[in-house]
Formats: sequence, C-alpha cells, structure tokens
Amino acid sequence: MYSFELKKADSVANAAALLAQTGGRPLAGGQSLIASMKMRLAQPGTLVDLSGIAELKGIRKEGGHLVIGAMTRHADVASSAEVKAAIPALAALAEGIGDRQVRNMGTLGGALANNDPAACYPAAVLGLNAIVHTNKRKIAADDFFRGLYETALADGELITSVSFPIPAKAAYVKFVQPASRFALVGVFVAQTAGGVRVAVTGAASCVFRCKPLEEALAKSFTADAAKAVKVSAAGLNSDLHGSAEYRAHLIPVMAARAVSAAG
Repeated sequence: MYSFELKKADSVANAAALLAQTGGRPLAGGQSLIASMKMRLAQPGTLVDLSGIAELKGIRKEGGHLVIGAMTRHADVASSAEVKAAIPALAALAEGIGDRQVRNMGTLGGALANNDPAACYPAAVLGLNAIVHTNKRKIAADDFFRGLYETALADGELITSVSFPIPAKAAYVKFVQPASRFALVGVFVAQTAGGVRVAVTGAASCVFRCKPLEEALAKSFTADAAKAVKVSAAGLNSDLHGSAEYRAHLIPVMAARAVSAAG
C-alpha cells in the first residue's frame, strides 16, 4: 500500500471542502477502496473519512419513499424493521452482501459510488427507480450508472442519501459467485408506480435494465412469462466463471425466481 494522509470530516460541507483542498478521495466503509489500495490499484494521496458525519446515516420513511443515508451500513439496512416492512426485498438484498465484516463496514453510498459491475445495491437502485441525492443535486437512477466503475458523480461530489420509492411488489435473486459472494448474475424485479422494472447486475460491465423482461412481465407478472424470454448474449461478460451465453441464460431464470419470491 502506498502512503497517504487521512483527514476526518465532521459534516458534509467540511468533507466537500477537504476534498476540494486536497484533491483526495472520500472514504466510506472502505471495503473496496482499501482493498484496491492494498493491491496498489489505487493511490490516493489523501483520504477524507466520512464515518463521523451523523447527517449521512439513518433510515426514515417519507411519504411513499424510504430514505436511507449514504453512510448507513449494509447490516443496518438488513436488520431495519422499517426496511423490512416497507421494502423487504431491499433488506434481503443487504443481508446477502459479502460476509459479516463487509456488511458491518460497507455502506450504501460507498457501494453506489464504486459501482462494481457485480454489486447488488445498483440493481435495487435501478430496479426501484430510486433517486440518488448528493451534496449538489438529485440524480435519477436511470442517469446515475454510466459504465464500468463509472457513475454520474463529479469530482468531489458526495452521495448524501438515496430515496427508494416503495413498490407494490419487489424481489432480488442472485446466482452467487461462491468465492466472492458477488453476483454472477443478479436480477431485481419490481412492480412500481411507473410500471414493471427489471435490473440486472453481474452480467455486463454495468448494471442495466432488461427491457424484454420488463415488457413480458408488464403483460403477465408470472414466473412462466419471465422464463419464456430469450435474452441476447451480445455485450454480456464472459470469463472463467461463465460465458456470455451462460449469463444470458441465467437472466430470465433469476428473473423468474425473483417474480416467484415477490409473490
């Protein structure tokens, strides 16, 4: 690991100022960034620690939305009675992230800012048509995820919270890569006020919506309808864990299981 300077922020404004002054990187739970630094894949000269900022933590219901602070840990989302009551699929998703250490250290905002192509939270954000709030603006889910480890966030811009619309039905099912517990293919299915949304993670360089599945499930929200969809392998990942064709096959299978789980 390269040497770096650690600065602790006590407010969002203070964190933004420190990032602007130093050109450093924000440190949320550190479950991805610290590992990258250990492998010398990242070399930030300064880290701005966000863990002491109380305004970035917490879960609350606002009308038809569930608002979760960016520094809320995965374990807190998984165990929250409010999340389980409003969006049980989100609590179940958080419970399935990584191992116990990752869930007790990793944060919602950190996971979204990192945008790992096989991460679970991006599927929930895109599948539920959530709004990502930053210290500068609001970003719609469809506009937030740009590509491999790429988001709409500008330099120094911090996620402060995410507002999840409460769906009529939703579920997330993933085919787990056993060594990492990331999704080889993960599918989040939701019946929302704007219609059926299906978000897929792990299958491509970035989370994406699967329009053929959305169209089929809008007509018939059943497992059989999902299974009948043929997904193209074009643009999907192919590696030692599975070919693009294998991932294409898994997408409707996981979608069908998610529809069944949604009830």
